[in-house]
Amino acid sequence: MPESGHTWRKPFKGEAIEARHVRLWTAGRVKHPDAPLLAHELYVAVLQSGAPVIEMGIWTAGNRIRITADGPDPLPLLSSHGPGWQIISALADLTGVATDGCGLWAQLGVKR
Repeated sequence: MPESGHTWRKPFKGEAIEARHVRLWTAGRVKHPDAPLLAHELYVAVLQSGAPVIEMGIWTAGNRIRITADGPDPLPLLSSHGPGWQIISALADLTGVATDGCGLWAQLGVKR
């Protein structure tokens, strides 16, 4: 039997005040207690690159939740190795950088 899930995507302005909206948007879609903070940290990491718009995404399948944050330009190294990345890595089961280098993702619900 195939796993069913949901997908949500939403663009947010590249402004610090939007981080609160990212947390609320995430909490309204998935019930994992770490998901809003994880989405916040992903958003802030991409925001630091100066992105004018950040596309947030949430995908669910079975017990897995994947959260992504994508900007229009390649991210600086600090986005994937700075203090925020340490928080992301501690909360998530899996993490990574988008293949185009313009975004970050984190997954909950799968053991490393």
